Amino acid sequence: MEKPHILFVDDDADMLRLMALRLQAAGYRVTTAASAEAALAQIGHERPELVISDVRLPGQDGMALFEQLRQRYAGLPVIMLTAHGTIPDAVEAMERGVFCYLTKPFDARVLLDKVAQALSVAAPVQAAQTTETAWRAGIISRSQIMEELLGETRLVAASDASVLVQGESGAGKELLAKAIHRASPRAKGPFVAVNCGAIPEQLLESELFGHIKGAFTGALNNHRGLFQTAHGGTLLLDEIGDMPLPLQVKLLRVLQEKAVRPVGASEAVAVDVRIVSATHRDLDAAIAQGLFREDLYYRLNVVSLTLPPLSERREDIPLLAAHFLAQVAGKYNKPVTGYAPDAMEALLAASWPGNVRQLYNVVEQVCALASAPIIPLGLVQRALRLPAQGILNYNEAKTRFERDYLTQLLKVADGNVTDAARMAGRNRTEFYRLLQKNGLDPALFRQPGEGVAG
Repeated sequence: MEKPHILFVDDDADMLRLMALRLQAAGYRVTTAASAEAALAQIGHERPELVISDVRLPGQDGMALFEQLRQRYAGLPVIMLTAHGTIPDAVEAMERGVFCYLTKPFDARVLLDKVAQALSVAAPVQAAQTTETAWRAGIISRSQIMEELLGETRLVAASDASVLVQGESGAGKELLAKAIHRASPRAKGPFVAVNCGAIPEQLLESELFGHIKGAFTGALNNHRGLFQTAHGGTLLLDEIGDMPLPLQVKLLRVLQEKAVRPVGASEAVAVDVRIVSATHRDLDAAIAQGLFREDLYYRLNVVSLTLPPLSERREDIPLLAAHFLAQVAGKYNKPVTGYAPDAMEALLAASWPGNVRQLYNVVEQVCALASAPIIPLGLVQRALRLPAQGILNYNEAKTRFERDYLTQLLKVADGNVTDAARMAGRNRTEFYRLLQKNGLDPALFRQPGEGVAG
């Protein structure tokens, strides 16, 4: 994985060298500039993921640099440093959208903590889309569990096998189905989606298979069904677990014969369609209860892919939150650039029963209500319907405790995973899984200059 890129701006050559070494030792790629003008020139050539700047610079000062960055690169976080700071200066800077404000001399560990927080909420730098990445467009992720799933998805897409996508509501099943289509040989054909649970039974048959004029009251013209519309491409049968049993029988016949008979027609029409199904239901349980046909299940479930809930891919929350904020800020034309650190902590600790869809809704609400460039904790608590005092439910409290506990262990062990795992009474492999689940990187807790062993 490519190292995060930080631009450090200061007119003190010794400070530039020292901080570049410390940040590089912490695992970052660092470029430097001695003035605001030089910094802007560098960013025009290559945009970093974070800017750290002294307030006092020759020519334009650091706040003038920040104002230009905010106008040109709304999602780029900026940390300001000064030897002449006051509380009013800091408050004003934060209100204007500076991520944080540190007064020299500062503790290097504090700066590294702030750097990690700022990078976690930074809007991702948009790279040129290539054929290697276009197929997964819209799927925002950096977690290992999602990367493994996407690797399986790419392999499955190359075949023409029917795929069953399982996962909780709001986890992104339709996005994964679109990725399968785009990565398949059918990518140039149509992608058609239908929610089997959202259409009344008496209309669903006509929607899927079509009808001829006069087939029933109101059938004033011939109607091509979705199977015919998707000919040569992919048809997503979303919420397949909600399909009524009579229609399950007819769908099975279509899959067996590769032809549809429109309602009222005497002849079948051949169709060439790849089927991707999706459900949040337990189909094994539905089969046991007589609510889903076992023979249809095996036709649809040639290959199964399971989307993890957002609570199992918490490393993706900062990335998704930043991505959605950039989208919504553009939609509402609001100069919102990021989240306060405690606001992001609240997002990371939330239980997310509604998964990625709920996260988007929360981001949209806080952006609509925001009156400053940085989203405060209060707005996030309001959108999550959390008490302002921070009282959490049991699962949220458990999640927050686990993350705080792991963070404290890594701090005490200076990022040494073996020592931290020993203190926790867990083996190293299990401890690494816990760190991954909570989006914690041991390298961020190591003292500058330390090795990466452990």
